[in-house]
Amino acid sequence: MGYEYQSERAIRDNCRTYSARSVCHVVLSIEAVLAGMMVPWCSNAAGILTLNEVEVRADARNLIGTADSANEGTVLKRQLDERTVYRPGELLETVPGLIVTQHSGEGKGNQYFARGFNLDHGTDLRITVDGMLVNQRSHGHGQGWADMNFIIPELAGGLRYQKGPYYADLGDFSSAGAVSMSYVDKLPRGIANYGVGQQGFMRGLLAKSYEAGNGNFLYAFELLTKDGPWINKENYKKFNAVLRYSQNTGNTRFNITAMGYGGNWNATDQIPQRAVTGGLIPRLGAIDPSDGGESHRFSLSAALQHTSNHGVTRANLYTIHSNLALFSSFTYFLDDPINGDQFSQTDKRFQSAFNLNHTWVTGLAGFAFENLAGIQVQSDVIDNGLLSTQQRRVLSVTRKDHVLENSVGLYYQNSVQWLEKFRSVAGVRSDFYWFDINSNIDANSGREYDSITNPKLSLIFGPWAKTEYYFNYGSGFHSNDARGVTTTVDPKSREPVNRVHPLVRSTGYEAGLRTAIIPGLQASITFFQLDLASELLFVGDAGTTEASRPSRRKGFELSAFYMPNNWLMMDLDYALADARFTDWDPAGNHIPGAVKGVGKFAVAVDNLGPLFGSMQIRYFGKRPQVEDNSIQSGNTVTVNGQIGIKIDKKFRVMLQVFNLFNTKAHAIDYYYTSRLPNEPDAGIADRHFHPIESRSFRINLVGNF
Repeated sequence: MGYEYQSERAIRDNCRTYSARSVCHVVLSIEAVLAGMMVPWCSNAAGILTLNEVEVRADARNLIGTADSANEGTVLKRQLDERTVYRPGELLETVPGLIVTQHSGEGKGNQYFARGFNLDHGTDLRITVDGMLVNQRSHGHGQGWADMNFIIPELAGGLRYQKGPYYADLGDFSSAGAVSMSYVDKLPRGIANYGVGQQGFMRGLLAKSYEAGNGNFLYAFELLTKDGPWINKENYKKFNAVLRYSQNTGNTRFNITAMGYGGNWNATDQIPQRAVTGGLIPRLGAIDPSDGGESHRFSLSAALQHTSNHGVTRANLYTIHSNLALFSSFTYFLDDPINGDQFSQTDKRFQSAFNLNHTWVTGLAGFAFENLAGIQVQSDVIDNGLLSTQQRRVLSVTRKDHVLENSVGLYYQNSVQWLEKFRSVAGVRSDFYWFDINSNIDANSGREYDSITNPKLSLIFGPWAKTEYYFNYGSGFHSNDARGVTTTVDPKSREPVNRVHPLVRSTGYEAGLRTAIIPGLQASITFFQLDLASELLFVGDAGTTEASRPSRRKGFELSAFYMPNNWLMMDLDYALADARFTDWDPAGNHIPGAVKGVGKFAVAVDNLGPLFGSMQIRYFGKRPQVEDNSIQSGNTVTVNGQIGIKIDKKFRVMLQVFNLFNTKAHAIDYYYTSRLPNEPDAGIADRHFHPIESRSFRINLVGNF
C-alpha cells in the first residue's frame, strides 16, 4: 500500500528556516520514484543546496506536480507481483497501450506493439533493466533486439514508462516509448517457489537477501523447462542467476550486480494459413521442426547515487556478453527448392556502457531552476552472420560481419516553476555515432560517422481540481543497422543496393491531462502525433528489418488506475492509433503490421482474508497486412488469471490459468510470399500466423523463509 505524495507546496513550507527569497524543489530519480520515495531539497538564493530533513513517502502512481507529460507513469511492485504472465516479457504489458507477444515460441525475444507500431523485437521501444540497455543495435536478427528472458519477475521492483521523444535523457530506440525496470536491493523474506503445470512446464526459484557488513547481499537462482502446446515440443530449458551487493548510507548508495542467463529451444515459427486449411500440418504444427535456437547473456554492472550540497549525482557502468544462434525458415522452399530456405542468424557481442548525470538546483530572481546534465557512452563489439542451413547444418555463408559501433550522447535539461500553476521543462540532446564494419564481402566494408541533435519542450499547467495539463514537443531518433550503413551490394544477388542513413529522426507532438479528482483514482488521456523520417519494417524472407518509407502516426491513449482501499486494485487502458506512410506509392499508404486499437483491464484482490486473486483481459486489435489494407489480421482477446490461498504467513498456493477461454486466435500475423513442396516456383502470397498458446494451468507453491 502506498502513501500520498506530500505536495511541492508542503515541502516548500518545510523550508521556513531559510530566507524569504529561499526556494525549495523536489529532485526525483528513477530509483526514488520506483521505491516510492521523494528526495526533498531546499536552496537559498545563492543556489546552495541543503538536504531537508523531511521524509516523504509516496504512492508512485500519483505524478501530479512531478510528471512532465500525461504519457509517463510508474508501475508498482505489487502490480507486477499480481500479474499472471506466460513469459517474463509480458510484465511490460502493465504499461498502458503496450502489447507483448511472440511469433516463434520461447527463447526468442518478444514482439512489441504500441502507439500504432509493430515494434518488432524492440526497434522503437527503449527497454532498460537496472540501467542496462536491453535493446541491441546492429543485431543479427533485427535492429533493437530486446530479449527479456533473463528477467526474474520476483526481483522486479517496479517499472517507469515514458512515451514519445520528449525526454532528454532517453536516446536511441525511444521514439515510441521507453520502459525502465528496477531490481530490488533486498527482499523482506527469502522466496522458495516451485511451479508445475501443463505443457511440460516446471519452474524452481530460490532467492534471499541478508545483511553483509554495512550492506545487503542478494542472490536468486531460477531453473525452468517448458514444451508448450506445439506438436513439435519446444523443449525449452533456461537458467537464471543474480548476485547483488548493495549499500545505502543515506547520502550515498550503490550496488554491484552479476547476472547470468542461458537457454535453448525448438521453435514453432509462424505458419502459412493454406498449410493448415489444406491439412498439411495441424494448427499447432510446424513446417520445419528443426527451427530453434540457443542464447546466453552474462552481465556485470555497478550503480552509484550520491547526494551533496551540490546536488544529486548518478552513475552506472556495465558490460554484457551475449551470444545468440537462431535457425528459422519463413519462406520454406521459395529460394532453394531442394535444400529449403532455413537460415541461421548469429550474434555474438560485448556491449559496454557508462552513464553519468548530475541534477542541481540554482536560484535566480526568486525562481528555482532544476538542471540536469548527463553523458551516455556505449561501445559494441559485434560478430554476426547470416548463413544458409538445412536441419541446422551450415550449407553456405551469405554474409559475416565484424562490427564496431560506438556512440556518445550528451544532454541537458532545465525545469522551471514560473508560476504557481505553470512550469516548463526544456532540453536538448546530441548523439554521435561511429561505425566500423569489416565484412566478408569487401564492397560492404567501410567506416561511417553520423550525429544528430534533438530539442525537447514540455509545458505543464495546473493543477486545478487535482488535474494537470501537458503540452509536449520533441524530436528523437533510432539508429539503423550498421551493416546497412556501409552495404553497397546485396549479399545474395550481388546486385547494387542503396545505403541507409545511420540515424533517423522522429518528431512528436502531444497534449494531455492527468487527474486525481476522485480519491484513489489516477487517470490520464493523451493525444499524440509522431513523424518518422524512415520506417523500419520486418522482411519475411530475410527474417530481419530494413529501412523503408517515411511515416506518421496519430492517436490517443487513455489509462486509469483505481485503488479505493488496501484490498482492491484495478487497471484499465485503451489506445487507438492511425499509422500511414506519408509519401506516395501505388501500393498504398498503410503500414503493414501497425496496430490500430489495443486495450487491457486488470483487477486484483488481496489483503482480504486468506484468499487472493487477479485477472487480466487483453485486447489486441486489427493490423493491416499489406499497404492497401485489403488484407487485415483479426482481433485477439485473451484472459489470464490466478487464485490463491495463504496457508499461513510463510506459505501460499496459487493456481494460474492462461488463455482461460481457450481462444484459437493468432498471436501475430504476417502476409508475404512463401513456397511449400510441389507449389509453383514463384510461391504463393499468403497469411502466415503464430497461434495463441492453448489453455493451460499451473500450480505454484511459494514459501518464505
